[in-house]
Amino acid sequence: MNKEEFKKLKDKRVLVTGAAGFIGSNLCEALIQIGADVIALDNFATGHHHNVQEFKKESNFTFIEGDIRDLETCQKACQGVDFILHQAALGSVPRSIKDPVTSNEVNVGGFLNMLVAAKDNKVKRFVFAASSSTYGDSTKLPKIEHEIGKPLSPYAITKYVNELYADIFGKTYGLNCIGLRYFNVFGRRQDPKGAYAAVIPKFVMQFMAHESPVINGDGTYSRDFTYIDNVIQMNLRAITTTNQEALNEVYNTAVGDRITIKAMAELLREELSNYDEQIAEVEIKHGPNRQGDVPHSLASIEKAQKNLGYQPSHVFGEGLKEAVDWYWKNL
Repeated sequence: MNKEEFKKLKDKRVLVTGAAGFIGSNLCEALIQIGADVIALDNFATGHHHNVQEFKKESNFTFIEGDIRDLETCQKACQGVDFILHQAALGSVPRSIKDPVTSNEVNVGGFLNMLVAAKDNKVKRFVFAASSSTYGDSTKLPKIEHEIGKPLSPYAITKYVNELYADIFGKTYGLNCIGLRYFNVFGRRQDPKGAYAAVIPKFVMQFMAHESPVINGDGTYSRDFTYIDNVIQMNLRAITTTNQEALNEVYNTAVGDRITIKAMAELLREELSNYDEQIAEVEIKHGPNRQGDVPHSLASIEKAQKNLGYQPSHVFGEGLKEAVDWYWKNL
């Protein structure tokens, strides 16, 4: 990604919610490098202090510790802001099945607070993290933005409600919104620990400890794994596009290719064995399918290419090499 493309963001005031999380911290880093004035908001429910610690010495970075469930906090964070990259949410399908109330409070109630604060503070553009889980029980591949099924989890419902609210705020209040439906994002700073860790960092940590990772099901489920740099590019394109037709729409944020979970695990083992030969001998095991999981995920990225000029910088294999190198040096 050529940061020169986005130099118009220099000195613009950009609020990143969920800034101490995996995606949020990577967005903060990119914006700081571009020269934007970054306001970061997080309550550390799932984010980490170490993800933002290095940014606090930068003159163009301001951190606010607060919760999007509090409207006053949202109003304060949005003061004087040009653009918002809203990443704050409680992720994870299993978490939402275990505790749907909290997922709804954060993902729906908190989202609505942010929309209201953005509207009240006359923010120019509100870009938010949507989710591929919105496609639900639709079996059609590739996934096309305007064709969705019924949600398969409370988490999926919350993310679809976000899209509906954003659409209404666009039509009713003139707030320019863009939703980015993330497809299985992975890369540096993604947390490998905890009950709801994403599959790639979790498997990395297990392989590095010479422990067998367990695939849910027979491993034939497939995913459009999307490297973090592709996601950064989509967010930056969404807040800088001058194409009026691009506004108040949702976009798949993906590569447009897929790999089975089994093949991903085998490739991951192979990459890690370049650092530790013993990892090549670690067995990959299988367990039962996980409730709420979508069998197959593959995005059409034509709409993002056409309206936003998006071109993925990393296919899966390239992203995995970079991610593995980062984990080896930082875990």
